[in-house]
Amino acid sequence: LLLQVSCLCGSAPCLLCGCCPSAKNSTISRLIFTFFLFLGTLVSIIMIIPGVEKELHKLPGFCEGSGSVLGVQTHVDCSSFLGFKAVYRMGFAMAAFFFLFAILMVCVRSSKDPRAAVQNGFWFFKFLVLVGITVGAFYIPDGAFTSVWFYFGVVGSFLFILIQLLLLIDFAHSWSQLWLRNAGESNAKGWYAALCTITFIFYATSIAAVVLLYIYYTKPEGCTEGKVLISINLILCLIVSAVSILPKIQEAQPHSGLLQASLITLYTVYITWAALANVPIQACNPTLLVRNSTSSATATQPLTTWWDAPSIVGLIIFILCTLFISIRSSDHPEVNKLMLTEESTAREAGEAAERGEHRAYDNEQDGVSYNYTFFHLCLLLAALYIMMTLTNWYRPDESLRMLSSPWTAVWVKISSSWAGLLLYLWTLVAPLVLPDRDFS
Repeated sequence: LLLQVSCLCGSAPCLLCGCCPSAKNSTISRLIFTFFLFLGTLVSIIMIIPGVEKELHKLPGFCEGSGSVLGVQTHVDCSSFLGFKAVYRMGFAMAAFFFLFAILMVCVRSSKDPRAAVQNGFWFFKFLVLVGITVGAFYIPDGAFTSVWFYFGVVGSFLFILIQLLLLIDFAHSWSQLWLRNAGESNAKGWYAALCTITFIFYATSIAAVVLLYIYYTKPEGCTEGKVLISINLILCLIVSAVSILPKIQEAQPHSGLLQASLITLYTVYITWAALANVPIQACNPTLLVRNSTSSATATQPLTTWWDAPSIVGLIIFILCTLFISIRSSDHPEVNKLMLTEESTAREAGEAAERGEHRAYDNEQDGVSYNYTFFHLCLLLAALYIMMTLTNWYRPDESLRMLSSPWTAVWVKISSSWAGLLLYLWTLVAPLVLPDRDFS
């Protein structure tokens, strides 16, 4: 019993109980914090399911006596928005939890700092803190909370979309570098053929998606906004693809190429699709027609359904990116500078394997392998992003008969795609703009 208690209160190595292969203490800690985020996401998804949503009115004070819905004075039945309100409060609880640890871990330089023990241990008490904050969040009075928190979610989602694109840049760079290295070492043309095939698939998928966007989200007459946004992003993707294979860029970064550009193009097309799915004009948004027809058919049906195609894809990308944040250790210098992490190394793992250790080991005695505060801020932004995804970035329309999507969601997603493309362009031209810095 004492051993079990010490595991709950101790550090990450104890949680493995000697059963797992050697792993870095820092990696295990990040994975457990990510598990907390996924747990909160699962709870949010459960609460927005229609059958569960109808039962939320039993929570004391959560619906009774509410004089407003999302900050708007109304006499509409509160139960129509219970799932929406529950997701916002769960998102607030997760964001507050990670913000608390972001503040606590400011300027931690190594595992010798006493606060590092809090980062890497005391998991049972951390879980209790998360549960306590969540329970307290459900007692937040309506008032203007949700309408104000909506804008926090907008800003956080914008930043997290940029982080997702940075992670894609990092992943694509590592992918291309690995295959090119394998091709060089084995002198096998199969690696080059695989690289070309994957690149072709990404570009072909992007082109097909753009064609479908023109077909389904624009009309021959009207829908000017959709036509302009799709065209602008298509042109920008062509530009960054062309820049990535310029001779000077290739000379400065031999591993840069079309694989990275094709993956960034595909992600940009997805963001464009997600933005168009929030256009509040029914004639230009078939997704909006489906949502409104299912949510307004009868008064008893829920108004907060989220399981449309853009949201499901967004949820999958969210899961992959947050997992990648937890395990990544990049060998791309510019991405490391932007993400505040150290370069990858296998030295500690090799030393642990030589000692026969099959548990997590402390790899941060000389210095942390990632910025604790920045990591928690990333999870905070991830919590806000998933909160907006599950609610479809929706707000009540003027008649309060259904949840409508504001233009805010459209412009936030589109502007984040533009900012992301600029960041990718910077990773390409940085060695040329700053020739005195070492980007090897």
